[in-house]
Amino acid sequence: MRKTFGTGSTWEEKVGYSRAVQVDNTLYISATAASGDDGVVGQDFYTQTRYILEKLGAVLADAGFDYADVVQSKLYLTDISQWEEAGRAHGEVFGGIRPALALVHVLPFLDPKMLVEIELVAQKSVN
Repeated sequence: MRKTFGTGSTWEEKVGYSRAVQVDNTLYISATAASGDDGVVGQDFYTQTRYILEKLGAVLADAGFDYADVVQSKLYLTDISQWEEAGRAHGEVFGGIRPALALVHVLPFLDPKMLVEIELVAQKSVN
């Protein structure tokens, strides 16, 4: 089974991707930035990371998943020296779940106000 999920973002249609794709019991969520209705939300790594994780919580829920189902998390940071601030926000959500994690230093995103993008993989247990 393959199912796609969108958020209505203009980027999804323009670039040709889905916010998330479910294949059987696994959900792959595209890298997501702190973009809101009025532009980028937050001016620091902590705030953007928290906002993104809240957005991704809604994507997980829409697909019938939860934070507890997340098995891998990738944080893409434009300034790796700020990893502790992004990590603090990530730990507030995933501290008890402890998915596999990658912290990746990247060049600036399309919008230089975007400091963080997060990509998740979630998997439901098969009983």
